[in-house]
Amino acid sequence: MAVPDTGHAPLALICALVVILLLLAPRPACAQGPLRIASFHTELSRKGPGLLLKAAREGDPQVEAVARLIARAAPDIIALQDIDYDYHAEALTALAERITEHGHALPYRFALRPNTGMPTGLDMEGDGRLGTPRDAQGYGHYSGQHGMAILSRYPIRTVLAKDYSALLWADMPDPMVPTSPDGAPFPSPDAFAAQRLSSTGHWAVPVDLGEGQELMLLTYAATPPLFDKDEDRNGKRNHDETRFWTWLLDGAFGPPPNPPLVLLGLANVDPHRGQGRRAALTALLADPRFNDPHPTNSAGEDATTEFARAGLLRLSYILPSSDLQVTGSGILQDPAASRHRLVYVDLDPR
Repeated sequence: MAVPDTGHAPLALICALVVILLLLAPRPACAQGPLRIASFHTELSRKGPGLLLKAAREGDPQVEAVARLIARAAPDIIALQDIDYDYHAEALTALAERITEHGHALPYRFALRPNTGMPTGLDMEGDGRLGTPRDAQGYGHYSGQHGMAILSRYPIRTVLAKDYSALLWADMPDPMVPTSPDGAPFPSPDAFAAQRLSSTGHWAVPVDLGEGQELMLLTYAATPPLFDKDEDRNGKRNHDETRFWTWLLDGAFGPPPNPPLVLLGLANVDPHRGQGRRAALTALLADPRFNDPHPTNSAGEDATTEFARAGLLRLSYILPSSDLQVTGSGILQDPAASRHRLVYVDLDPR
């Protein structure tokens, strides 16, 4: 019996086509074997909004060097610091495209508006002026400068990510308050009351590794403990930005994130060298809830940056939770990309 021509494909044919399309559709990768997690202070920030996007699209040599180094490291997940934020993540997308051109695809992207460059309307550094980069919630000439981002080979569970960046410094359990000579909060009680703890951001971002596996990323970029006076505002804030993770895991802000998790990013302080208050970092490195793989480069150096005056310093960290098996680690560098070095850790997620 002939099937009448109704202008529509028969149901069986439609079902067959759907099955074929489902079979051909790309599927999220599942973690098989070692999982490489990386962190990199890129120094990609530019002096004005939109300039990083322009540089990435025009083949800027530094952007290309950053992309090559990331492709060379071939991470499954990487946290980036000092990369300008824009609402549609166009600059981040352009960088991801450059990385793909160098042979390593990271199709999933995550970025939130950072505190850097976010206006406060207050004198936050006590110099009697308003509207300077240091009067923002975090240092920046414009909103989004010096931001953070995540690139991943695995799907990022964006809707479940938690952003702690709006938490006020004064609301922390035991803040290390900067004070004026008269004992009042520096630079003023009103300014300290409005000051967020995060100079850039504190995020908890889950990544779907497939087959029921999930990895929680805890990432941040702390302020340098420099560029202030006797009140040591930046040094104390840097200390508390790292201490935040201990507060979080101790349940100070509600139920803590469950392992497996990886804490990674820019602490901006070395446990032994250079300036800064080390107590929070030292406690974190010794916390039994984490492992410190202590990555080194081919020369055996653990430094993740080198400055002309300060020399070699370990400022970037990747700390897997103690339930994760570390199978390797390392540090890669390219002076054409950044003064900072890319650090990575290999994990067995099973």
